Amino acid sequence: MRSRLRYGAVVTALLAALAAAVIAALGLGSVAIPPGQVVDALLPGAEPSPFRTIIVDVRLPRVILGAAVGAGLAVVGAVLQSLVRNRLADPFLLGISSGASTGAVLVLTLGIGATTAVAMPAGAFAGALGALVLVYALARRGGAMTGARLVLAGVTVSYILTALTTLVLVSSARPEHFREALYWSLGGLGSARWDSVWLPAAVVCAAGPLLFALARPLDLLLVGEEDATVLGLDVARFRAAVFVLVSLITAVLVAASGAVGFIGLMVPHAARLLVGATHRALLPVAALGGALALIVADLAARTLAAPQDIPVGVLTALIGGPLFLWLMRARTERGAAL
Repeated sequence: MRSRLRYGAVVTALLAALAAAVIAALGLGSVAIPPGQVVDALLPGAEPSPFRTIIVDVRLPRVILGAAVGAGLAVVGAVLQSLVRNRLADPFLLGISSGASTGAVLVLTLGIGATTAVAMPAGAFAGALGALVLVYALARRGGAMTGARLVLAGVTVSYILTALTTLVLVSSARPEHFREALYWSLGGLGSARWDSVWLPAAVVCAAGPLLFALARPLDLLLVGEEDATVLGLDVARFRAAVFVLVSLITAVLVAASGAVGFIGLMVPHAARLLVGATHRALLPVAALGGALALIVADLAARTLAAPQDIPVGVLTALIGGPLFLWLMRARTERGAAL
């Protein structure tokens, strides 16, 4: 009973904080709008006004994209950490995001259907899936796959794909591709528009319940592959299917926002501290925490150096990098394996 009350209090607090962050993100900027007018502008049948235009047409798509990307990356990070039984895993450390970036940049520079809404996500998905297959193959080569081998293979592939992406951009015949793709690769929500928000939002809304439905087999993986097999789980098939699913989610998010790092690594850790490791409790809290974290980070990115819009991926890296090093040190001091 006490655990349910605690979980309800955590979810309620996150929902309240998320609502406050949304109001702040819609109201703060080059034009400050009072919270009351923000709420009025969002109500159905609100009268047209300059404030409403700024909120609905400019800031609201950015907030929705931030919520979708933050929630999606946090949930994907929590799932990946369970799949590989390594708390340091996330889409970036396993090379998925680098592969997605490479695929999306190839579509952008080669002009392969770049005018369509699904061209870059399709290229990003192909790159993410290819990177994941390569990482998985390298981690299994020469012995049993361990969490440490998987992370090391992911870091190696990420460096190679990052170099390949840079080579493609430098070799592009059109200099504007380099500038556009460089800013995009740093991670940002400034390009959010209503016609580009629907795909990542729809993917996260569809994939979230699906991953939540997989909570029980994900819990089984936490006790070990052998025990999970004894309990009736086809570990290899389940892991492969979920890898493909999280690659698809990551690809769509990366295509929409660029490389926003550390959300998928740090938010699941914070969620576990609050509600434990059981996935039925963990995944909703991770989704709310990820949405809250990225909306707040994006608000800081576009107001700290206004009118300059700092890429939000730069800010999350500046915050997440030291936290990641602290986490590695804490695990080492406890004698925990990577």
